[in-house]
Amino acid sequence: MSIIKEDSAVLMHFSMRLADGSAVDSSKVDNKPHKFILGDNSLSVNFEAALLGLKEGQSKTFTLAPEDVFGNINPDNIHHLELSKFSKETPAEVGTIVAFTQPDGSELPGVIREIVADSVTVDFNHPLAGQTLTFDVDVVEVLN
Repeated sequence: MSIIKEDSAVLMHFSMRLADGSAVDSSKVDNKPHKFILGDNSLSVNFEAALLGLKEGQSKTFTLAPEDVFGNINPDNIHHLELSKFSKETPAEVGTIVAFTQPDGSELPGVIREIVADSVTVDFNHPLAGQTLTFDVDVVEVLN
């Protein structure tokens, strides 16, 4: 039976919960486990550390602080834009996620947090930034 090592490819189910217990995401909803490769920088160092030593068929629950998952809220990622920058096709509505095109052509999603007069507050932090998250993982297969 294979054990998860620092460079393992792993097929696993995972579920994410907020500190209040509410579900954020789960691969069990569509019954499609995800493949992760440790060491490829797609997972945080502390997430990977929690997986090391697990075997196929094992399950584990662990909690990570914001800085170990999606980071803390960075005030530099909160911007105030003029209401005139929005249109009927892209209305400014609190809670809406809007994709903004960057100078290099890539898109950056931002959440509209507040509208005051002609100023729209847009938060470009990851939606789960600042959140302590609990993960439930079920190792389906260690591929190497």
